[in-house]
Amino acid sequence: MAVRRKWWVGAGLILLALLGVLAWHWTALHAQAQLGVAYGARIGCSCRYVEGRAMGSCRDDKEPGMALVRLTDLPEEHAVQASVPLIASRTARFKPGWGCLIDPVQ
Repeated sequence: MAVRRKWWVGAGLILLALLGVLAWHWTALHAQAQLGVAYGARIGCSCRYVEGRAMGSCRDDKEPGMALVRLTDLPEEHAVQASVPLIASRTARFKPGWGCLIDPVQ
């Protein structure tokens, strides 16, 4: 019983340390996620609606380090939404004559 309790205490301390590191670096992580989704939405929208390529080939245009950024095509809105789950999300819409514009932050 004592071994099992030590294991739970150790696991709890490790989890607490990881949450502390996440909280310490949250501002930088959030800023990088916001930048990544804005870039991903703009590039994905331009690929899809300016160049007319398939969304599958547009996903290959992401830069190294953008593995967490997910692109979603919104064909009825002529838009592409990029997101990092639980952290950031942005949408870029195609506007004829202007290209793809990122929606304002709300």
